Amino acid sequence: MKIKKYLLTLTIVLMFSISNAQFVKHHGQLSVNGTQLVDKNNNAIVLRGMSFGWHNWWPRFYNEKTVSWLKKDFNCNVVRAAMGIEPGEWSYIKNPEFSKQKIEAVVNGAIKSDIYVIIDWHSHNINLKEAKGFFSEVSKKYAKYPNIIYEIFNEPDNETWPEIKAYSEEIIKVIRENDPRNIILVGSPNWDQYVDLPAADPIKGFDNIMYTMHFYAASHAKVLRERTDEAIKSGLPIFISESAGVDVSGGVPIDIKAWQEYIDWMEARKLSWITWSISDKDETCSILKESAKSEGKWKDDDLKESGIKVRELLRKYNTRD
Repeated sequence: MKIKKYLLTLTIVLMFSISNAQFVKHHGQLSVNGTQLVDKNNNAIVLRGMSFGWHNWWPRFYNEKTVSWLKKDFNCNVVRAAMGIEPGEWSYIKNPEFSKQKIEAVVNGAIKSDIYVIIDWHSHNINLKEAKGFFSEVSKKYAKYPNIIYEIFNEPDNETWPEIKAYSEEIIKVIRENDPRNIILVGSPNWDQYVDLPAADPIKGFDNIMYTMHFYAASHAKVLRERTDEAIKSGLPIFISESAGVDVSGGVPIDIKAWQEYIDWMEARKLSWITWSISDKDETCSILKESAKSEGKWKDDDLKESGIKVRELLRKYNTRD
């Protein structure tokens, strides 16, 4: 009897290990069915992983080995490459070639590691000309890979929904000329808080579009969850492409209780979620200390409290699928 129990346990562990090792191969092309993200077999899928910090400020972590470590040690099934558009000399606006090299290193690492990857246009402003050029190029290069998710506007701040919608429709057209299938994430007004506005006036004429909601658990109370629930009920597909257990400043202590409330809420609704961020910035939600190596293989002493906690969460929830 003990031998049978041991063999059963070993079989289950091996099944999880194989599934995790070949995550995209197993789940394949993603799509949207109603409000749910689904895999190639039309089964609901939940992506959980980490966002890199702004590439223009923490470029040292943008490499294939870091992606491999995030899959191996954190059990990520998705990563997010946050390409900073405006600030600093290494931004996309000032140095597009450097920026594309960094983003593509993460994308190529995700493809090699067989996980999904979000190509994030990390800006708070509309840069239509530059965005069209970038997404035209990147969608031509990566259209054949089911790993790819496009996030076309990270966090609109003062833009109205009609302005965001008009911009998004232009970018979606550019992507769909090259890539007819992969998921596209559309930003929501006021730092991805007012999902009720696109819910009342969604983009039409395109498939596999989702809308982003961002939360910082110590700041955003139950009202944001309720607003998002109403948007989902109205038919809006939601993807949580950035979140953390701290407040919006990123600097206060983690509110474990508030964070777990959000995670329980997301898990109950099968919402995908990404945590911020892979960087060594002096803030609570940046998960690494300055001692952390640029290419992964981080020891516990290299991780801040947020790093220890998010690794625990990802290991826990990403073994359920």
